[in-house]
Amino acid sequence: MKKPNPCEPFDLRFEPDGAGYIVSGPAGAALRLTAAEFAVFKAGKAKDGSALYKKLAAAGLLRGRLDLDGVTAGLAKLSAGVFAGPGLHILVLTLKCNHACVYCRATAGGAGDTAMSHGTALKSVETAFQSPNPRISIEFQGGEALLNWEVLKAAVAHAKKLNLKARKDLALSVVTNLSLMDEAKARWLVKEGVSVCTSLDGPAPIHNANRRWSGGSSHARAVQWLKYFKDAAAGGGKDSLPSALMTTTRLSLENPRAIADEYRALGLGGIFLRPLSPIGYAAGVWPDIGYAPGDFIKFYRAAMARVLEINLSGEKFVERNAALLAAKLLRGEDPNFLDLRSPCGGAIGQLAYNYDGDVYTCDEGRMLAACGDPFFRLGSVRKNSFAELMTAPAARVCAMASCLENQPYCARCAFKPFCGVCPVHNYATQGSPWGDIRGGGWCELQKGMFKTVFALLENKKSRKVIESWLEK
Repeated sequence: MKKPNPCEPFDLRFEPDGAGYIVSGPAGAALRLTAAEFAVFKAGKAKDGSALYKKLAAAGLLRGRLDLDGVTAGLAKLSAGVFAGPGLHILVLTLKCNHACVYCRATAGGAGDTAMSHGTALKSVETAFQSPNPRISIEFQGGEALLNWEVLKAAVAHAKKLNLKARKDLALSVVTNLSLMDEAKARWLVKEGVSVCTSLDGPAPIHNANRRWSGGSSHARAVQWLKYFKDAAAGGGKDSLPSALMTTTRLSLENPRAIADEYRALGLGGIFLRPLSPIGYAAGVWPDIGYAPGDFIKFYRAAMARVLEINLSGEKFVERNAALLAAKLLRGEDPNFLDLRSPCGGAIGQLAYNYDGDVYTCDEGRMLAACGDPFFRLGSVRKNSFAELMTAPAARVCAMASCLENQPYCARCAFKPFCGVCPVHNYATQGSPWGDIRGGGWCELQKGMFKTVFALLENKKSRKVIESWLEK
């Protein structure tokens, strides 16, 4: 019998990058090797005591120097949120909206009554509180959530009442375009500790082109109320600190610096650079507003360059996508970003409650249903218990389809310990929740992001900046 070689790679995972390779260990430690170092490593010929041997051993990459207890602890740390139960609960208060955004199908009229009833809202909140997760976030969405204001208020009151007994770490938020905001609503939200999140796609020309509003400049109204809630937070209403999300359309691609500067000028403390997903209505208009994964990566790198310039000038300004990836790459932590978990956050990390009480694995699954395909429907709050929702076929499919162990192409990828896959994305782009992770652009996008952040972490100046974003 051949004697085992202690210098053989353990669970070899690698990714070509430039002239070298990125390799990772079973519990997530990642490092870069030159082509020559990789050839020695792959052949199992790293000499004991050499610099290469020490580097590989420290990362847990050598079979003979494997710390199984350390691997177990590392895997548990990277998957800390998987077994907690759904923490994010999205209540869709209405499908109606007074905007006509280019990537959304909500309408001012809508087909019939699409407002969540008082009873359905309370039942949805009660279902959310059945989750074993000690941290519950209830997010009110639309359409335009403020169009169903009285039901929003009732749901907030019910959640607070239930929490007197449940004693969960409860967070409440509303996603709104802010065009219907007024002083009375704003004061109530601040008083009740309901945080506000809105969309901000960049400077006025970009935002107004993406988020069309017959009532005037959607950008001006969003900026007006973002400033209001920012001032309220500065005055002591910590929970009223607003947040904004941008969606990258084709129009955004040529304006990375201007978009970053818009967020900086508003004092939002950072930006979350997100690609557009070809799911729901956006899939139908993809030829007009979509782009190739490589185009987004080019945009992301240019925007990140501007973000780093801002930080190096002495101002803390966080790019939240990079912060999430850095938490994984540097610290082996699970930041509980539901799109990059294995299995993903569908059902086991979040639930989406439609206006009619139907429950979906996630908001993306609900958006797919809005276009006529209820594949990711779990059941209804009026007919099904929490246990029935969590064991529904769609929940089981999501959990199985989003385990990267079920993706053959991921087996040897250096980013496997840190990555995840979205079954809804696979289904929308390939007709199967399993699909092929290389299809639909998902893999190219994630690898491009990881490579970008990994390279920044290898530079002393940019690494120091990104590490400062992780400080609590």
